[in-house]
Amino acid sequence: MPKSYVIGRISITDAQGYALYSAKVTAVVAAFGGHYRVRGGAATALDGNTSPTRHVVIEFPSREQAQAWHSSADYQSILPLRLNNSIGYVELVDGID
Repeated sequence: MPKSYVIGRISITDAQGYALYSAKVTAVVAAFGGHYRVRGGAATALDGNTSPTRHVVIEFPSREQAQAWHSSADYQSILPLRLNNSIGYVELVDGID
């Protein structure tokens, strides 16, 4: 079974509000077997149009674990902190064997 990845490109609109989300989300990710592979950091555009964003990649053991994390009561309770303090997108992508 391939691993799955939650990939986000996020533009923070309120740093203080987003910091509250960041402080809480790590423990919830870990509780579902997730590991951050990218969390912020420097990014350099190599091709195409881009804008300043925060990049996030979270590796989960499986698609099911990633979906369980996202739909969990613990994550859903902090999700408004991300949605209300940033814009962007988050996707679930399957890895390869």
